[in-house]
Amino acid sequence: METLREFYKIGNGPSSSHTMGPERAASLFRKRSEEKYGIDLRYRVELYGSLAATGKGHLTDYIIRETLQSFGKDNVEVVFMSEVVYDFHTNAVKFSVYEKNDKEFENLLEESLFFSVGGGTIVEETEGETLSKNENVEHIYPQKNFKEIMDYCEKEKITLPEYVETYEGKEIWNYLKKIWEAMDEAVYRGLNAEGYLHGQLKLERKAKKFYEKYLNSPFKDFKGKVYSYALAVSEENASAGKVVTAPTCGASGLIPALLKTFQQENDLSEEKILKSLAVAGVIGNIYKQNASISGAEVGCQGEVGVACSMGAGMVAYIMGADIAEIEYAAEIAMEHCLGMTCDPMLGYVQIPCIERNAIYAAKAVDCAQYSLMSGSSHLISLDEVVETMLETGKDLHSNYKETSLAGLAKLKKEKLNLE
Repeated sequence: METLREFYKIGNGPSSSHTMGPERAASLFRKRSEEKYGIDLRYRVELYGSLAATGKGHLTDYIIRETLQSFGKDNVEVVFMSEVVYDFHTNAVKFSVYEKNDKEFENLLEESLFFSVGGGTIVEETEGETLSKNENVEHIYPQKNFKEIMDYCEKEKITLPEYVETYEGKEIWNYLKKIWEAMDEAVYRGLNAEGYLHGQLKLERKAKKFYEKYLNSPFKDFKGKVYSYALAVSEENASAGKVVTAPTCGASGLIPALLKTFQQENDLSEEKILKSLAVAGVIGNIYKQNASISGAEVGCQGEVGVACSMGAGMVAYIMGADIAEIEYAAEIAMEHCLGMTCDPMLGYVQIPCIERNAIYAAKAVDCAQYSLMSGSSHLISLDEVVETMLETGKDLHSNYKETSLAGLAKLKKEKLNLE
């Protein structure tokens, strides 16, 4: 499995697969092109599959133009081709480079095809067949699933955070500290922001109002904090603010909301927060390795579903669970997210994404508590539910996998007469 440095990434929303991934691919392609052909160049970019279907709402074309344009020049053409879908992954983008005066794009200098596979990770096609991970991603964990991780930890008599340090080194805690700081800052910004999110939906920011209602409530249910913090980060993400993939931008509200709530309610130390991030990261990495964290590939079960599973295992750890109870909490969460569709209205990471982050953050706490009360004995393993999630995602119709062609997206678009 990959290093947690590749799993947790700091970047701008609203989408890790539709914004961060294409931005990284465009930056890499531009760097290579300028090294070979100079800085005055023209680019033609073709967006395929889900990248094309929801690219406008996800700001895919905007971020690509911003990355490739030179000195304010209009040297980039972006073409949407949603009907073209590759077997490897639906999120595909082809970059082609030409000389600056080649207005008709007749004399191709070079082209590259990239896939944005979720969480900001990109994969490049080489020689028409071979697919290789980009940017020298570290594969440092020899274990391939959670059962192997559990067996290793039990054999060595170590905890999950100690397992992470064994393979990542002590330096991982400095990295996770930066991750936590970015998460914490996103909560703060989101709680203090007001107004409306960009786009035709004219969705009002709610985090600040939620938090004020929580403070003024005589009951002080801690879930009011969970909702407020999850909304804060998710609204920041929808506004193209800086967030952390956990596992994706679209699901970036859950983990920060849970950590911030338990930090305040249970006086969590920074050390405990970082160890909790390590636990959540191990769980998320299992899904990334053996299934998918891309809504365009497996629906929202791969984004908010995975975040809920990560959060459930993490909260169980915070509550004192052993590794078997952590595994059960993570399994419960995904078991009850199976089949969750990804049907964002007009392609924006707003409805149902923002509200879903808040609801499933609270659900993660329920799953952790259920696991601790039930004990570690259960019939379905985390690895089995990971496998099931992947198969379910493959069976989902493409209309329900980040294309905005069905479900809530289609119904409300027709009723509101939106384009």
